[in-house]
Amino acid sequence: MIRLFKVKEKQRELAENANGGVPIKKQTAGELRLNKDISELNLPSSCTMTFPNGKDNLMNFEVSIRPDEGYYLGGTFLFSFQVSPIYPHEAPKVKCKTKVYHPNIDLEGNVCLNILREDWKPVLSINTIIYGLYHLFTEPNWEDPLNHDAAAVLRDNPKMFESNVRRALSGGYVGQTFFQRCI
Repeated sequence: MIRLFKVKEKQRELAENANGGVPIKKQTAGELRLNKDISELNLPSSCTMTFPNGKDNLMNFEVSIRPDEGYYLGGTFLFSFQVSPIYPHEAPKVKCKTKVYHPNIDLEGNVCLNILREDWKPVLSINTIIYGLYHLFTEPNWEDPLNHDAAAVLRDNPKMFESNVRRALSGGYVGQTFFQRCI
């Protein structure tokens, strides 16, 4: 057994020397899985992914969604993703950085998407989450809200909801809340 550790240590030393003495950072299982998910991404053309901390920090990234249909047509919405080292056994933490009038996104940026909570399973991927977020903008769900006021307006008066969304997207007040322009 001791001999095995010495062999492993010798292999690590050789690898470091081959890299000019720079130690090789071992990837966690979460990083390996995230690399796989990113390499297999098949995003809609209206979605983009960026790495604000550089490609060396894959565990924190942003996704921009620009819906091409529905109430939110023309708006641009930025989401931050924080991926745990134990991903995919734990869903990523997703926050909307754009203040939005939406039944499933509150004013603090929390997102109500079932696959980010009780329906998360390790077989799901980053691609699945991004499509789920995109779907929230094409088909907002008033039955499972975080913003109860927006949900009630969507349920009871869809025309008023559309008007409120347009006002919020163009930079204005809806009720007591001011929204920055995002069109």
